[in-house]
Amino acid sequence: MDARFNLFDNEIAAKFAKRFAGAGLVVHQSALPKSTQELVSLRASQINGCGWCIDMHTKEAAAAGETAVRLNLVAAWRESTVFTEAEQAALALAEEGTRLADAHDGVSDETWAQVRKHYDDDQIGALVCLVALINAANRLAVIVHQRGGSYEPGMFAAAIN
Repeated sequence: MDARFNLFDNEIAAKFAKRFAGAGLVVHQSALPKSTQELVSLRASQINGCGWCIDMHTKEAAAAGETAVRLNLVAAWRESTVFTEAEQAALALAEEGTRLADAHDGVSDETWAQVRKHYDDDQIGALVCLVALINAANRLAVIVHQRGGSYEPGMFAAAIN
């Protein structure tokens, strides 16, 4: 099935996408490790069932040197040994921040304490913004049925420039 709507071919949507990508650039240029950024984006995208974003973040992470073992285990990170404590805290925040409707308290105090333990204020700011951005990106792609499978590393950056 083809996408319902091409966000880059519509003037309004394209303007929005460029500004949205600009907000993402703030996170990308932050001190939050790039590998953590991709793992968090991948996990939220898995939860939201966004094939386009799963495809994008898996391929971008692999192109940046992330291992297949770690990428394959993101969905079961609690049951694996390949993620650092800091990455586990970020993945927990990504899950709880994505599944807001599943728990009336949102992000647990325990998860927040682990995030505070492993990240400084600038990294936490970037992490919180990243979770919000990837959830919004997932919704955009799922609404228009942007399917995964055809993404090539660097493709998104080229589309917004």
